[in-house]
Amino acid sequence: MPHNLHVEISSALWNALAERSRMSGQSVSHIVQAALAETLDLAHESMYQVSTSGAIVEGLYQGCVTVADLRMHGDVGLGTFEELDGEMIVIDGRCYQARSDGTVVEADDNALSPYATVVNFAPDREADFLGVSSVADLESRLDADRRSDNSMVSFRITGHFASVNVRTACKTPSGIGLAEATATQPTFDFEDISGTLVGFWSPDYIKSISIPGYHFHFISADRKHGGHVLGLHATNLHVEINDMNHVHLAVPETEAFMHADLAADNSAALNVVERERHA
Repeated sequence: MPHNLHVEISSALWNALAERSRMSGQSVSHIVQAALAETLDLAHESMYQVSTSGAIVEGLYQGCVTVADLRMHGDVGLGTFEELDGEMIVIDGRCYQARSDGTVVEADDNALSPYATVVNFAPDREADFLGVSSVADLESRLDADRRSDNSMVSFRITGHFASVNVRTACKTPSGIGLAEATATQPTFDFEDISGTLVGFWSPDYIKSISIPGYHFHFISADRKHGGHVLGLHATNLHVEINDMNHVHLAVPETEAFMHADLAADNSAALNVVERERHA
């Protein structure tokens, strides 16, 4: 959750901030956040990712990084848990697990993840969307706010939804490919609900590492409902956009990962698994 910081600064410092804002086109708030993040060694423009999209598509669900470690690297993000046991939503520095029975719990710091992406979120830009009719409509509007097709972006999108359709992964033994594992996942429909989407956009050239295009997980404001987003209709949304220019990849040291063949093009499988939606 964003916090307000009230401080007194000298006229010279304020003038320098105003000039930097004018020259760069960035808000004063973003410039101050970036400077604080650098001073405090928080990489707000770095995406920290555990494992690769190719590995998860091939069914490598062995946990390799703890929730505690993930939370040290970011306060907003998404992923899954060991043996594909539900959907991960990281928001406000806390990690939640949307489970296949429809419940949501706060994950234990010792819980393991085989695949996750987090960022220390500091918005570069903000926007407000009204009457979003679908995921495709949301993505089209977000396209207009992305600065490049070659850089990564993270999103925190909060508001009220007329409806949200999500799915949650079922616990699945390693070795079963993601397409097969998700073919019978339960889906849930929520109506007239407030909550937040956390998500990422990655360019196509990074598809062997990250999921290309948009990827969103939802969690309700009361933290009782959530999952991987398949469909939505939103009445009003406040969109925060965080540009990223670094990737920190944590490669699993499991035997399964070290000996897996990850050379295959997983685009078709990812498109079905991540973006297949109900009407």
